[in-house]
Amino acid sequence: MPTFSAPQALTGQAGDVDFEDMWATLSSSFHEIHTKNASKLSFEELYRTAYKLVLKKKGEILYDRVKDFEKEWLSTNVRTRIRNLLSASLLASSAGGMGGTTVNEKRAGGERFLKGLKQAWEDHNLCMSMTTDVLMYMDRVYCLDQRRPSIFKASMGLFRDHILGSKIAEEPDNTTISTMLTSVILDQIRMERDGDIIDKNLIRSCVYMLEGLYVAEEENESTKLYTNYFEPEFLDASRMFYRAEGDSLLTEADAGTFCRNTKKRISEEQDRCRSTLSPLTAPKIKLVLEQELIKNNIHEVICMEGSGAKFMLDNDKVEELQMLYDLESKVDPAKEELKKAVQKRVVELGNKINKAASVPSQAQAPAPVEVNGESAKGEAKAPPVNLQTVAAIKWVDDVLQLKDKYDAIWSRAFDSDQGLQTALTRSFSEFINTFQRSSEFISLFLDENLKKGLKGKTENEVDAVLEKAITLLRYVQDKDMFERYYKKHLCRRLLMGKSLSTEVEKQMISRMKMEVGTHFTQKLEGMFKDMTVSEDLSTNFKSHVARLGDPDPRRVELGINVLTSTVWPLEAIAPSSNTTDEVRPKCIFPPAIERIKQGFENFYAEKHNGRVLDWQANMGTADIRAVFPKVQGREATLSKERKHELNVSTYAMVILLHFNDLPPGESYTFEELRARTNIPQNELTRNLQSLAVAPKTRVLIKEPMSKDVKSTDRFFFNENFHSKFLKIKVGVVTSANKVEGDKERTETEKRNNDTRAGVIEAAVVRIMKQRKKLSHQLLINEVITQLASRFQPDIHMVKKRIESLIEREYLQRLENSSVPT
Repeated sequence: MPTFSAPQALTGQAGDVDFEDMWATLSSSFHEIHTKNASKLSFEELYRTAYKLVLKKKGEILYDRVKDFEKEWLSTNVRTRIRNLLSASLLASSAGGMGGTTVNEKRAGGERFLKGLKQAWEDHNLCMSMTTDVLMYMDRVYCLDQRRPSIFKASMGLFRDHILGSKIAEEPDNTTISTMLTSVILDQIRMERDGDIIDKNLIRSCVYMLEGLYVAEEENESTKLYTNYFEPEFLDASRMFYRAEGDSLLTEADAGTFCRNTKKRISEEQDRCRSTLSPLTAPKIKLVLEQELIKNNIHEVICMEGSGAKFMLDNDKVEELQMLYDLESKVDPAKEELKKAVQKRVVELGNKINKAASVPSQAQAPAPVEVNGESAKGEAKAPPVNLQTVAAIKWVDDVLQLKDKYDAIWSRAFDSDQGLQTALTRSFSEFINTFQRSSEFISLFLDENLKKGLKGKTENEVDAVLEKAITLLRYVQDKDMFERYYKKHLCRRLLMGKSLSTEVEKQMISRMKMEVGTHFTQKLEGMFKDMTVSEDLSTNFKSHVARLGDPDPRRVELGINVLTSTVWPLEAIAPSSNTTDEVRPKCIFPPAIERIKQGFENFYAEKHNGRVLDWQANMGTADIRAVFPKVQGREATLSKERKHELNVSTYAMVILLHFNDLPPGESYTFEELRARTNIPQNELTRNLQSLAVAPKTRVLIKEPMSKDVKSTDRFFFNENFHSKFLKIKVGVVTSANKVEGDKERTETEKRNNDTRAGVIEAAVVRIMKQRKKLSHQLLINEVITQLASRFQPDIHMVKKRIESLIEREYLQRLENSSVPT
């Protein structure tokens, strides 16, 4: 570009100048510039000429003449060339039809038009840059003083008005070249969206032109031609395109394809704004896509039959679920539609698990048939583990598998979203608390694992099992019911020596304490304390007996468990046929047992004055050394004396000891044994079945022989008994079912409600001591809030307990008194 210096001493010259003559020189030069013949021009002479005119106050005329020249040039030469580029196919396309042309013809015609317009714009910019250099002094002096736009800016406005703003034909038609430009660019973009290849750089050049032109003299983002004319048309066309595409995809594609296509379209549009259009359009087209493709269709996509969220969840389509999550996140930060779908599916699957577990749980338990793993005579052998117990454990395993599955989906597909975690928690809580036996089944699951399920597991695996159980416990609303079942099962494990590890038992209690509080575990910890104290008592009693110097080698050794009645659920060991209201008759022990019993009572009374021991013979076991005499004339196994160690229940021990003093060949009737032992009838029946019916433990003989024990049956000592084992465990006949029946369940709920009544009353008194006065409704609300961590109190029960406290004068009803709100 040439450089200029100010003319010397022109300011001192006098006289007027010949404007027309000088303008002729300038206009001729401008024509040469526009026709690309500027190489022979002297720009310094031209600058001097323009300088003189401005200096002689001819700046306004010069300014107007230049504008007229450019206007004439654009209107006569440039506009004609642009119009000649408008093919019939382009005109037909702008009118709304294809005009019988192919896509390739349409694309080629559009590119010719864009190239011609681009060339005209670039030529105009170049020519006006050279012209501006000639008129630099006019811009600096005249335009600045008169506050008129620079000649370059004015010429850009002329291009806008006389090229882009001009009609494409002389006929009365409102279609302008600017309209055609917008239409052609939109057609090109549509072709690219349909998969064709277009000239992105060419379109970008035309967009630069629109961004460089303004609708008014004020130049800012809001007055650009691109922003005011092209961008709204682009957004409207995109809105229509994606609305139609969304409808088409819903009809023809599956949910996964919809998500993939939408994700691809979002990426394409962002790339298009970077490389073809303007980055300023990116957030606007993003909103269009989110509205038309996502927000308007997300509900239908999620609920789509055979491929929607339900299908994705069931088939672990993690990638598609992640896309679904990402798409809805763009239009709804709360992801409500996805939450609803996930919650609904979890509850459906949970209800299926509940239903599967309910069928065996509701079935009638078979009659007591199992004795030491043997069936009673005349019956088929029962399964080794009862189906109801299997169903209980399977219910927990199924729920945990479902939890693991959705936890994996939550972390991998849902980006560990807190809102979706809350939805999952609510779903699991809903179907777990709908299932009435959830507390019992979770406790049974722990019971099985703490007895044998954790054997051979590493410390980390043990922690994982305990943590899973705690996870399920979090979902349970009626934690007091779980506590009742857990105490019952723990009681059996401790008293029967079935617990695999005391350390793991205490670890589980510690976890429960952290989760639900100390009130939940106080009695559980008390049970372990009793077991420790009982071990010390047994050891001290043996030392006490040794100091007495009793020389009797046949003296009975006593191992004792002293249980605090308020801590232990003693009804746990009692048979279901006895209700808790019945008073259990005291067993009549044989003299040898009675002496040792009295000895321990005296020993205990010395250490704990005022405490009363209530012997629970139904809970204990005994080891007996039994001698069976040789039988003459029988096979070799019976021709010699046989000794066995029998492990039996305490009741069975009492029964067998009565046969010690019975002469050979004599017998006892059922009623005689009942009178001598004072054992409850149902307990006596079960123990006699174990001793006289089970083939492998038939220490007694029953006449007549049958599986049922009747009051008229007689029992003999079986001198012909033999076994290949030295130690024999004589189990008590019980149903192998560990899940409560309907009757037991009713009794458990009744006992739990009685306990709840006391807890509710304690909460009411505690609240009223603090608040002094409170309205009835607020009192109920506070009680429910305080007890929510333990169980969901029934409002009617709360009202009854309040009335009971009023009747017993713990509370007083105030009439016509203002109460704090």
